[in-house]
Amino acid sequence: MTHRAVVLLSGGLDSSTCLAWGIREGLECHALSFDYGQRQLQELNAARAIAKALGASSHRVLRFDLRAIGGSALTDDIEVPKHRTIGEIGQGIPITYVPARNTIFLSYALALAEVIGADRLLIGVNALDYSGYPDCRPEFIAAFESMANLGSRFVQTPEARLQILTPLIAMTKAEIVRLARSLGVPIELTFSCYDPSESGEPCGQCDACLLRAKGLEEA
Repeated sequence: MTHRAVVLLSGGLDSSTCLAWGIREGLECHALSFDYGQRQLQELNAARAIAKALGASSHRVLRFDLRAIGGSALTDDIEVPKHRTIGEIGQGIPITYVPARNTIFLSYALALAEVIGADRLLIGVNALDYSGYPDCRPEFIAAFESMANLGSRFVQTPEARLQILTPLIAMTKAEIVRLARSLGVPIELTFSCYDPSESGEPCGQCDACLLRAKGLEEA
């Protein structure tokens, strides 16, 4: 039996690796990206390129505006932190955290899963080499999975529960890079910067750029 999966695809290294992993595992992967008012819209171009390059069964881009809520350097007029050490990146919840973002993303993914008959959600959260985001923790994923199975049509078939797959959750960034390479992910097409230039070039100084560079160097 081939399982159908909704894959959250931002266009970054982690989500792109998740898509490639899902395809390797024999899942019928349907990519889902979001234009939510983020300042790094270049990532959507990367997501489109990655979905095509890896052979996603479909790719949707949903649009809504989290700038109306704000509260994050990615969706508000707040300066993106630069030049932080790896130790500083791992301390506390950074201002680049978008309130409830993964809750919202997974909710849309759940809705799509119900419509297309998918029983897997695939997300590239990471709880080891990450930047302090509370919605990347295993506890959050487990809680959302439980809620999803109680509050959707999956409640009618408890023997066929929805599963949220997080293959990268315990990996370092270097391990993710190695996995991406082994899966044939076109890393040069991925985009991970929080504060790109007007021409779309990564800043090389934000947390996302620094963690990416660290992973590539260590790999």
